[in-house]
Amino acid sequence: MENDFDAIKMNEVPQEFKKRFEQVKTVLENFKKRVLKDHKEVIGICMIPSLKQPEPFGMGMGVPAMPGVPGQQQQREKEDKDSINIFVLVDDSAVDRKNLIDFIENIDRNVVKLGKEVNEKIRTTTLAVSELKEQCFDGKYELLRMISMGFCVYDIKEMLAAIRIAEVHRGMVIRKFDKYIVSYVAAGSLFRGDKISNDIDVYVIVDDTDVKRMGRFELKDKLRAIIIGQGFDASKITGVKKQFHVQTYILTDFWESMKDANPVIFTLLRDGVPLYDRGVFMPWKLLLEMGRVKPSPEAIDVQMDIGDKLLVRTRQKLLSVVGEDLYYAMLNPAQAALMLYGLNPPTPNETIHLLREVFVKKEKLLEERYVKALEEIRKYYKDIEHGKIKEVSGSEIDRLLKGAEGYLNKLNSIFAKIEKRIDKKTLNELQESLVRVVKDIAAEFNVKPERDAKKLLKKLVDNGDVPKAWHETFIGITGRDSNKLSRSENQKTRREARSLINQFTELLQVKRNLKNAKNRIKVKYMDKYAEVLLFHDKIFFIMDVNAEEKDIQKADFSKDGGLNNIEKSDIVELEDYLLSHAADRPAIKGQFFDELKKIFGERIEVSFS
Repeated sequence: MENDFDAIKMNEVPQEFKKRFEQVKTVLENFKKRVLKDHKEVIGICMIPSLKQPEPFGMGMGVPAMPGVPGQQQQREKEDKDSINIFVLVDDSAVDRKNLIDFIENIDRNVVKLGKEVNEKIRTTTLAVSELKEQCFDGKYELLRMISMGFCVYDIKEMLAAIRIAEVHRGMVIRKFDKYIVSYVAAGSLFRGDKISNDIDVYVIVDDTDVKRMGRFELKDKLRAIIIGQGFDASKITGVKKQFHVQTYILTDFWESMKDANPVIFTLLRDGVPLYDRGVFMPWKLLLEMGRVKPSPEAIDVQMDIGDKLLVRTRQKLLSVVGEDLYYAMLNPAQAALMLYGLNPPTPNETIHLLREVFVKKEKLLEERYVKALEEIRKYYKDIEHGKIKEVSGSEIDRLLKGAEGYLNKLNSIFAKIEKRIDKKTLNELQESLVRVVKDIAAEFNVKPERDAKKLLKKLVDNGDVPKAWHETFIGITGRDSNKLSRSENQKTRREARSLINQFTELLQVKRNLKNAKNRIKVKYMDKYAEVLLFHDKIFFIMDVNAEEKDIQKADFSKDGGLNNIEKSDIVELEDYLLSHAADRPAIKGQFFDELKKIFGERIEVSFS
């Protein structure tokens, strides 16, 4: 729980009490500083609503219980309304039991004195942690309710925060399931009193003995889901930051676990603190303290058998570490390195052979000992699989692990070298593509050829054919040395190069489309549109311009307007022809339209660009 007053969560607290708290913040802060200066044993300070009937459970409620005289009663009620009720929690874990009374009385007297010095309206209740637990053992939960509605001033071990979230959650659970909840128990390191505690643990025991509508396992699963969900809600409501863990038991399972001497249940009975109990948990706890709860002989035998079984299981796990985990930890990266190199995914046997041939002999990037390490682990894998090896020692696993780490480090370095080589090759190819496309654009714009692509592009810029920014980007990309670039710089340059190539290509396409528009004829037939491209000696037909896969045909164009040698073509041949042949439209004769009807049918519409 936060110590900063402004960060305290004010949830499910009476409005009048909230206002009172805001009025006395400064008083509380002053009281806290005075108390902590004198008493390092104090682990929690909390402002709480007044208790209806002061009880002598602590040492410092201040005024003893008064007889019910009307005048005095009214005076007490007024004093209670105006009072500042503060609960002080003291850690007594290091105190000998025989000295506990003197220990807490001394602290209480000084706390009462400090309270009166700070403000005469302060009323304190001082309790040791063990006394707070005793109240729970005795079924006295009123103080817990007050703490859950209070405002935390100081909570070094977060015990008050734990009480608050547990109380909120307990209230949710009881309201939802009513009579089915027999015990709600706080446990774990925090309630045990450990110096360090990272979470809050509670256990809910549900009576399943009279449930008839569903099976016990179904009941357990349903209740568990709901109760754990309520735990998340309680965390949100209270704003408590510690992890809040909820365990749910049905009563019959809890009883069986006791008979089977389950250590978790015995620990819960020994250390648990009931925040709610309907006469189930405390009787068992007392019986355990009296030595009357003992495991049966059968349960003892089961616990002994568990030791042998777990030992066998541990050996099997060690075999699994070598037979599966280590083997695949070494095999898969080797396959990945070979695939990065450009080979198809290899089988395990091929992997060892290719690792040796490619990276040891050809590239000289890997030493033979690393290939032998993979061979050794593969032999282990096969021998375990065939039952030849039934046990492996921890020292042997340590040796294999050390070898695997060295092997993986080496493969990682190979990976980096191959990636760098690929990055360099890819960037060089993109730079060459940029130069080629610039020369293609210059040819389309009839610019006099230059060996230097930069000068050629500068002419295009000067003529107004290409934006100036493209020229600057081109110089930046082609002027970079891939050997001197980091991986991230290389990737950035490749992205820029691809983007510039796309811009150049779009410009080139637009120019070619304009150039070739005069030798294109559009034909509408049935519900389709075709395109006919005419050259002096050849004609191409795109049978359906809207089709995803283009059906392209070609024919020889005769002098009398007829067509000869009609056969299938493709987009590659058409593009090559467009680049290498003039786009002047030949003279069209009447016989040509008869040929079109033979191809597309009698009912056609022809339009010229």
